[in-house]
Amino acid sequence: MTMMTTVTRAALGLVLLLATVPSSLAFQSRTPRSSALQFPVVHDVVSTTRSTSSLSASRLSSFGNPSVATATTTAAAAPSPEASPIKKTKKQFLSKKAILKRMIQGTAMALVSLTLMQSPAYAAAKVAAKAKETTEHLHTGQKIANFFMNFGLPKWAVLATISAMPVVELRGAVPVGIWMGLPITQVLPICVMGNMVPIIPLLFLLRNATLKKLMSPILKRAEKKAAGLGVGSLEKQWVSLAAFVGIPLPGTGAWTGAMGAFLLGMPTALAISSIFAGVVSAGLIMSTITLAGRNGGLAAIAILLAVAGKELMGGGGSKKQDFLETNPYWDQSIVPVNTYKNKAPFVGKVVSTKRIVGPKATGETCHIVIDHNGDFPYYEGQSWGVIPPGVREKDGKPHSVRLYSIASSRYGDDMTGKTGSLCVRRATYWDPEMKADDPAKKGICSNFLCDTQSGAEVMMTGPAGKVMLLPEEDPTTDYIMVATGTGIAPYRGFIRRLFVEETPAAAAYKGQAWLFLGVANSDALLYDDEWQEVKEKHPEQFRLDYALSREQSNKSGGKMYIQDKVEEYADEIFTKLEGGAHIYFCGLKGMMPGIQDMLKAVAEKKGLDYDEWLKGLKAKKQWHVEVY
Repeated sequence: MTMMTTVTRAALGLVLLLATVPSSLAFQSRTPRSSALQFPVVHDVVSTTRSTSSLSASRLSSFGNPSVATATTTAAAAPSPEASPIKKTKKQFLSKKAILKRMIQGTAMALVSLTLMQSPAYAAAKVAAKAKETTEHLHTGQKIANFFMNFGLPKWAVLATISAMPVVELRGAVPVGIWMGLPITQVLPICVMGNMVPIIPLLFLLRNATLKKLMSPILKRAEKKAAGLGVGSLEKQWVSLAAFVGIPLPGTGAWTGAMGAFLLGMPTALAISSIFAGVVSAGLIMSTITLAGRNGGLAAIAILLAVAGKELMGGGGSKKQDFLETNPYWDQSIVPVNTYKNKAPFVGKVVSTKRIVGPKATGETCHIVIDHNGDFPYYEGQSWGVIPPGVREKDGKPHSVRLYSIASSRYGDDMTGKTGSLCVRRATYWDPEMKADDPAKKGICSNFLCDTQSGAEVMMTGPAGKVMLLPEEDPTTDYIMVATGTGIAPYRGFIRRLFVEETPAAAAYKGQAWLFLGVANSDALLYDDEWQEVKEKHPEQFRLDYALSREQSNKSGGKMYIQDKVEEYADEIFTKLEGGAHIYFCGLKGMMPGIQDMLKAVAEKKGLDYDEWLKGLKAKKQWHVEVY
């Protein structure tokens, strides 16, 4: 022990001693002799508010900081302001001997504490505590890396392994690689390749029905996160998927992107190349964030968004949807009809095929986006004809055309004017004897369409029909739209044109659109998310009513069918029709007898001749029916 150390300790002890004396005297001046020697206040406070370990720490810190000790003792000993003053007497003071004894004890404790603080054991404990604190702050990627390194694996192998894991992926592995001491020139390629290794087999394994079923909950979450990837042409899908994977945000990444691409039916080669581009982009962004900080990372993300935005918006025409309009916009004198015929059909390419009903729906309904490159124009309310591939078994002739109402506006779901959509329910036949679907009696065309994947070719005819067109000359016209099942298709085009897209019709429209949809249950509802969004944004102009036959009851206690729901508002509907509203019916032809019987009964209650009333609506072109 050196002379300097001894002097230092003595000096500190003296300082502590001098700081203790005044507080002791102050304490003694207000405390009886019997309690002063027991230090009741200080010990009570410590024992009730600190654990044994924190007590030791508090003592060490108080001896290391005399001012803290003084303040603590003074605060503990001070009486409340409301206490009455006590007259000082000689009996209330301790003897000089007791004071000297306490001073010696305080000095001894200070010297012991200082000695302990400078001992090797204390220094080692301090280092260990600091190391423990650092370990507790390691994030998941670092902890996993430490686990694998315990097995003696080289750093590059550890980094590649954690990059492949969905809980870490590239975005978590890049900073771990830097933390492990690897140069960024090694970290980036290792992380990119590691992240891509499981993606390629994953895209193929998901085709297995058993694995797909086991992963159903995960796939559903992935479908929600990647819902926007199915919009637009294959080129736009490629760009949107690369951006989805490339921007390191919660819920994105290569694993989610791969599952989303599979669910949307993207071609495997297209999906792999897009995901690879996204992984490389994510690697560059994470490298920039790791090396250049937050500002550098934000700059890299901004560049990626700018490039992706330019590609997604490129070729989309103007921001407003006005480039397919006539002059005036409501003119229907040049509506295209049967541009393509059976002998010379148009060949479109499927962009995406997506199931749009829940697991408890009665049957499967798909939304199919078809790319026509702007060469197959149509109007809202028209239909496309589809010729399924192959020939008929009975005579070897090509299959006949099946008509499907177009489920998008003339601008398509991507608003470029180069795509169109169909809403198709898979037609199957349940054989009660086989207790299974009879494949020999399934719908040829509907099954073909619901089974298509991105890039599949579809032979198409049309567009067909004018009966379901939307009259737009009077912007105050009310539209009443009644549908069952996939009969919702033309109304989706109407509603998008009036409330979603920036069309001249939307800008001018001042009327009300009222949609009635009848399906079996809530899982069978079609495009409900879209209707709810429109209803929220246009509560005065858009009304929505559902008839759920297996979940709701009509006024008689029976099942709620579409005619029952319309009947609930019969008076209001008749009033609107008298004021010039147009009413549309689309769906299975079995819906019309119930609808007409209901309207006839209401008309008779109002004293109207139903046949004459209906004849008047048809003469004014207010009555529109397309059933199948």
